[in-house]
Amino acid sequence: MTALPYNAFPNQFRKDLVAGNKLIGCWCSLASPITTEILGLAGFDWLLLDGEHSPNDVISFIPQLMALKDSVSAPVVRPQWNDTVAIKRLLDAGFYNFLIPFVESAADAARAVAATRYPPEGVRGVSVSHRGNRYGTVKDYMKLINDNITVLVQIESRAGVAAVSEISAVKGVDGIFVGPSDLAAGLGHLGDPSHPEVQAAIKQVFDRAQAAGKPSGILAGGDADARRYLEMGASFVAVGSDQGLFRAATQALRDKFL
Repeated sequence: MTALPYNAFPNQFRKDLVAGNKLIGCWCSLASPITTEILGLAGFDWLLLDGEHSPNDVISFIPQLMALKDSVSAPVVRPQWNDTVAIKRLLDAGFYNFLIPFVESAADAARAVAATRYPPEGVRGVSVSHRGNRYGTVKDYMKLINDNITVLVQIESRAGVAAVSEISAVKGVDGIFVGPSDLAAGLGHLGDPSHPEVQAAIKQVFDRAQAAGKPSGILAGGDADARRYLEMGASFVAVGSDQGLFRAATQALRDKFL
């Protein structure tokens, strides 16, 4: 864990990730700068701000980044899709760390990496003054930023599992992340990520990522799942979500008075 600002150079989250350090995170789905700020005070290594399965967009993301300005937690964003324009807007909004959903091939992974890099390494559009470079005040931003973006790719289908080795070999892919719920659905076990076939596939992803020298991560459904995934070799694990924590706490409070 580091006390450096999340948008300082070098990107400490990326350094810690690539080094294989254990990084414990939490999911942010409530689209609220207040709940995100509270999570930021808890001291998680990273927080996933979700744009795929929550009502977030660029306008709601920016206040959450502001809320994390003094936090040690590194913001990681999941765009709604592996879309070059969506990724460009999130870069300009101030994100440095990305989790790209539904990557099934090396070509998908390469497209995601290219979207985060300025030419000639990629295809990111150029704006000289945006929130990501503090409105043009970050010295040498354009020279430094390509080497300070984190790209994590999400494996959540049979095709993705089969192509993990090729995906891991793509230059610029910093880590492999498993989406257990979608993977369970893709393997014919909708709603049952604990099914042995799903767990075997998750272990296969972790093992192949490790063999390629890439860290692996996952969103855990509970404490026991999180500890099992860490034992299986995952190094960056989301151990809960704002939505799940709020729902569980409110239900537990109500149950006390039934």
